[in-house]
Amino acid sequence: MVAYSEQVLICTGKSDWPSRIEEENSGDNLAADIKELIGRGGIYSDPYNNVLITSASFPSTIPSHRPELLTNSAYIVPSFKYIPFLPRVSFDSVQALVKGFLLPTKLHPAHDSLSPIHKDRLLQSKEQAEFLPAVKDVKEILVLICGHGGRDVRCGITGPILQAEFERVLPVKDVQILKSAVEVSDDGSTELLGAPNEPIIKTARVGLISHIGGHKFAGNVILYIPPEMTTMDGEAHPLAGCGIWYGRVESKHIEGIVQKTILEGKVIEEMFRGGVRQGGEILRI
Repeated sequence: MVAYSEQVLICTGKSDWPSRIEEENSGDNLAADIKELIGRGGIYSDPYNNVLITSASFPSTIPSHRPELLTNSAYIVPSFKYIPFLPRVSFDSVQALVKGFLLPTKLHPAHDSLSPIHKDRLLQSKEQAEFLPAVKDVKEILVLICGHGGRDVRCGITGPILQAEFERVLPVKDVQILKSAVEVSDDGSTELLGAPNEPIIKTARVGLISHIGGHKFAGNVILYIPPEMTTMDGEAHPLAGCGIWYGRVESKHIEGIVQKTILEGKVIEEMFRGGVRQGGEILRI
């Protein structure tokens, strides 16, 4: 696993993509737009701030007030933010996404010699973040499985099998599966699960994602555990706010992954590729 600060999960509603995701729709897509800004030669390019750009099978939120408007939604992890509305009619929203959420709050010391204006350009801006409406904290578990058959046929075969097994095992362990798009009302609110005095229901989304590196690890799975996650007995979850990468995952491993890692917060060393904590701290064993 390469070190990274954030991973952008672009909600495409598709389960496979071209080998290079930025070539989707003849290059007219959110992944290409983000790479134009932060990739090599981009105005926000920073070799010390690695951002992973990934396509995901999750559906995008449809704006209820303008359902005809073409938009994308995106998750940003491990910041655990959900951005429901990124209109495809203006590049301003892409700029706000990058400048408001993907750039660092503090620059690497290697940038000390840069001019103040150059430093300011490479830093995150709260004002830009406020340009995007109805941004939400992510409170559900995200289970991401490489299913990028357009890049590696093995992932195209194993991905859907692993997805189906996670979706079978999680409900057995009292974790509710969410499949529909996140619904955001006109006032920006989302529906809450459970009444105030009822226990919080654990929920998860299981999705296929594009290539994340490591062909030899086919059977790649990333688990993002939300910051508010607790164990089954209500204690603080040891991996809350973390992303855990596993490789060479097979169907026979999934019940153990759900029990040990998702519910108990324990890392399974035999499959562990690395991990990340909020703030970009890399986890190793």
